Amino acid sequence: MGRFTWTRLTAAVTILATVATTASAFYLPGVAPHDYVDTENVLVMVNALTPSSESELKSVIPYDYYHEQLHFCQPEHPKAQPESLGSILFGDRIWDSPMKLCQAKVPGRDALFINDRIRENYAINWLVDGLPAAHARRGSDGQTIYSMGFPLGSMDGGKPRLNNHYEITMSYHYNQKLEVYRIVGITVIPRSIAKPTADKPACGFDQLATAEPVILNEAGETEVTYTYSVKWESSDTEWATRWDKYLLVGEPKIHWFSLVNSIIIVLFLTGMVAMILLRALHKDISRYNQQEAQEDIQEDFGWKLVHGDVFRAPSYPMLLSIIVGNGTQLFLMSAVTIVFAALGFLSPSNRGSLATVMVVFYMFFGIVAGFVSARLYKMFGGEAWKRNVVGTAFLFPALIFGAFLGLNFFLIGAQSSAAVPFGTMVGVVALWFLVSTPLSVIGSYLGFQRAKIENPVRANQIPRQIPDQVFYLKPIPSMLIGGVLPFGAIFIELYFILNSIWFHKIYYVFGFLFLVFGILVLTCAEVTILMCYFHLCAEDYHWWWRAFFTSGASAFYIFGYSVIYYFSTLQIRSFTSMVLFFGWTAIMSIMFFMLSGAIGFFSTFAFVRKIYGSIKID
Repeated sequence: MGRFTWTRLTAAVTILATVATTASAFYLPGVAPHDYVDTENVLVMVNALTPSSESELKSVIPYDYYHEQLHFCQPEHPKAQPESLGSILFGDRIWDSPMKLCQAKVPGRDALFINDRIRENYAINWLVDGLPAAHARRGSDGQTIYSMGFPLGSMDGGKPRLNNHYEITMSYHYNQKLEVYRIVGITVIPRSIAKPTADKPACGFDQLATAEPVILNEAGETEVTYTYSVKWESSDTEWATRWDKYLLVGEPKIHWFSLVNSIIIVLFLTGMVAMILLRALHKDISRYNQQEAQEDIQEDFGWKLVHGDVFRAPSYPMLLSIIVGNGTQLFLMSAVTIVFAALGFLSPSNRGSLATVMVVFYMFFGIVAGFVSARLYKMFGGEAWKRNVVGTAFLFPALIFGAFLGLNFFLIGAQSSAAVPFGTMVGVVALWFLVSTPLSVIGSYLGFQRAKIENPVRANQIPRQIPDQVFYLKPIPSMLIGGVLPFGAIFIELYFILNSIWFHKIYYVFGFLFLVFGILVLTCAEVTILMCYFHLCAEDYHWWWRAFFTSGASAFYIFGYSVIYYFSTLQIRSFTSMVLFFGWTAIMSIMFFMLSGAIGFFSTFAFVRKIYGSIKID
C-alpha cells in the first residue's frame, strides 16, 4: 500500500512528503530540476490548509495538515521538512505523508471543526517536486485556470460534504536525450464518497459522481475512509515552463489600465512642476537677483521672505531624523527586492524566497538607516547622539516586532499553523540584534564622523511669524491633498496585491510592479515639491515635517482602501481573523508611510536647498 512504480501508462506512487531544499551550485535556489528514472518513487509533500476562494474569503487563519481535529492519514512519525525563513513567516508547514488507504473516526466536536472549515472554503495543499497540486476550473472566457490547492469539501443544500477521495493526475515530460522523466504538473479532483468499494486496488477506485457523499455527524462519531486514484499523462510541457499555468495574469488589460492611469497622473504632475520650475521659479530668482544688484533697498516678497527661517531646525529633530533614516532603509529594501524579482531571481518554486530576501535586505540596509539618521540629526544641531543611535536601531523595529508578536499570540490562540515557532522568533530577534543593530550603529558612527551638512542660508535667531493660511494650505488638509495623488497612482495594482496576499494566489507580475513603483517615487517627489512651493509662497516655512507627511499621507488612504476592501470583498466574521486582517494591514500601512515619507522628505530637501542656493542673500 502507498507505493507504486513509474511507468508510461499506469503507475503507483508512494506519496511520502519531502522538500528539495538543496540545489546544484549552477542553479538558482529552488529551480534545479529533479530527474526521475523508471521505477523511481515520486516524493510528495503536504502543506498547511488555507482559506481559499475565487469570490469570497471567510477566514485568514491557516491550519496544519496534521491538526489533531482534521484526522487526515499520517505516518507514524511525521517529519517536518526544512523551510526558509520567509516560508515559515508566511505560514508554510510542510510534512511528509504516507497517502495511503486509511480510515479515521471523527467525533462530533471535530466534525463541527471540519464542517466550519468547509463552510469557510478551506483548501488542501500538496506539493510534488516543489510544484503545488492544482485544482483546474474554467474561467469566464473559457480558459482553464489552475488554482493552488483543492477544496477540503463542498456545500450541498446547506450541508457540508467532506472530500475523502482524490483523483490525482500526474503530468510528466520525458527527455529522450537524457532518458529521464520530469514532473510538469499535478491536478487533483476531490470527491465525497461515503462508502467506497474496495474490490479494486487501493489506487484504482472507480467511483461514480452520484455516490452518497460524506456528511459528518456533529452529534456523534463518523467513520471516514480516505482513498485516492492516480493517472499518469505524458505532456509536451517542458520543465522550464511548468509554472506558466500557475502564473497566468488574470485580466492583463486591467494591469495596463493601472499603468496608463499612473502614467497620466505622473505626466500631469510633471507638467505642473515643470511649469513652476521653468516659469515661476525662474522669474522669481531673476527678480530677486536683480533687486539685490540695485542700490535702492527694496522689501522682499514671495518665498524669499522666509529665507531666514526656512532652514531652522524642526520640532522634535531626533524623532524626524530617526523615522527618515528608517524610511530610507525600507525604501532601499523595497527597491532592491523589486528589481531582483523583476529580473526573475525569485523563483516561485523556492517557497518564501520573496519574504526571505526582504528580511535579509532590510537587515543589511540598517547601515543606511544609521548613516542617514546621524547625518540629519547632526545637521539639525542635535547633541544627544547616543539616543539617536539607540532610537534608530530599536524604535521602529521594536514597534513592528511588538505588533508582530501581538498578532502571533492571536494565531497561537487559534491553534493556527501560521503561528511563528519559538525557535524562528529567536532567530528573527538574533538577526535584529546581531546583524541589523551592529550595522545601524556602524552607519551612525560613519554619519557622525562626516562634516555637518551646511545649508545655503543661515537661520535668523528670532523666528518669523507665520500669517494665517487659507484652508487648503493648513497642515491636515494639505497633507490629505498631497497624499491622494500617490495613492491614485497605485490603487489599482494595490487591489491585485491584496488579492494575492489574502486569497493565497501567486503574484508574479513584478514587471508591472517595478514600473508602478517608479511612478510612485516620481509622484511622491513631485507632489511634495509642489505643496512645499505653495507653502513657502504663503510664508509658511515649517516644511520639514510637512514634507514627510505630505507623501506619507498616502498610507492613510491605503488603510482606508483596505477597510473598504474588507467590507466589500471579504466575508470574515470571526474576531481573530478580523484582528489579523486589520493588524497586518496597519503594519503594512505604517511601513508604507515611512517609505513614502522618506521619498517626499529628500525630494523636498533637495528642492529647497536648490532654490535658496540660487538667489543672492546677504
